[in-house]
Amino acid sequence: MTEVRSPHITITESAQGYLKELLERQSSPGMGVRIFVENPGTPKAECCMAYCMQGEAEVDDVPHAYADFTAYIENRSVPYLEDAVVDYHKDRMGGQLTFKAPRSKVPNLGPDASLEERINHVLYAEINPGLSAHGGHVSLIEIFDDAEHGLTAVLKFGGGCQGCSAVDMTLRDGVEATLRERIPEIARVTDSTDHSVRENAYYS
Repeated sequence: MTEVRSPHITITESAQGYLKELLERQSSPGMGVRIFVENPGTPKAECCMAYCMQGEAEVDDVPHAYADFTAYIENRSVPYLEDAVVDYHKDRMGGQLTFKAPRSKVPNLGPDASLEERINHVLYAEINPGLSAHGGHVSLIEIFDDAEHGLTAVLKFGGGCQGCSAVDMTLRDGVEATLRERIPEIARVTDSTDHSVRENAYYS
């Protein structure tokens, strides 16, 4: 077994051996692993790996065949996993699988960037630096569209902004104005504590 460097990610020899053992214990022929990034391009980005039964990979996943298994890379996570390394180190407790992805938190605004990615880019590149001076931050919770209000971005304020009486003014005069200027498709921006936000909203 040798270390394999795919165009998107490196899984070291020791990590391959560890993953091979894990997959063999599942007694499921053809099982591989699926790798993806949650909240990509934001400070909350988290690299994830899950079992992937044969036939369960998404149609647009990018497969990489290793000696004993296949790793399926979620298509939208590909740019955030460039230069990523999965490694395994043995220790007194048995061992630890590590996942380092230096680009996972870096916004990627290519021509195919989703609305979610574009909103997060504005929040983390333009809005949060200003809010951080006051100990606050804001994050995207969801995006939904309805006949009454149009495309709505639901945000959550945290840190020094949480519970602050000036949140409404900050949202109206600062955050909403900036987001709507940068992303004209957005018709409304609201705080997650706004009870007028409809239930069961969904990501666009």
